[in-house]
Amino acid sequence: MSSTQYFDDLVATQSLVSSRITLTEAHIVLFAGLSGDFNPIHMDEESARRGPFGRRIAHGMLAHSMSTGLRSSVDDWAIIAFLETHRRFVAPVFAGDTLHYVAEIEDLRKSNSNPSRGIVRVRLRLLNQSGEVVQEGEDVFAVACRTGSES
Repeated sequence: MSSTQYFDDLVATQSLVSSRITLTEAHIVLFAGLSGDFNPIHMDEESARRGPFGRRIAHGMLAHSMSTGLRSSVDDWAIIAFLETHRRFVAPVFAGDTLHYVAEIEDLRKSNSNPSRGIVRVRLRLLNQSGEVVQEGEDVFAVACRTGSES
């Protein structure tokens, strides 16, 4: 079991690698139902076959959402809040693709409004099983500082 990591324990340029998940047809169908996005590029094989990718693709926000749930050392941080997320959809994701992310702490700073927490900016790349970048972007977290920390 890992111990909790506080803002004071984190180091800029620290690398993070997530667990993997294989995105399935069920994920796509369930996400369409939850989001209401039944665009033919996701749901109609015949229509998608004539489209730019030659077959149906997963929703970009589905892959993004799944990436936020992948297990990594970020799960050990004393996270107070997930403050921001930005993604650029670089390549299509298909049912059967196995995804994971590689990330790096890009910036650490104490909160201007609350000295008991720090702000951590993480730059990440979501990769498929071939190592191709399918999404890239950043997430920003508020992370608790150790009590009484002077750092």
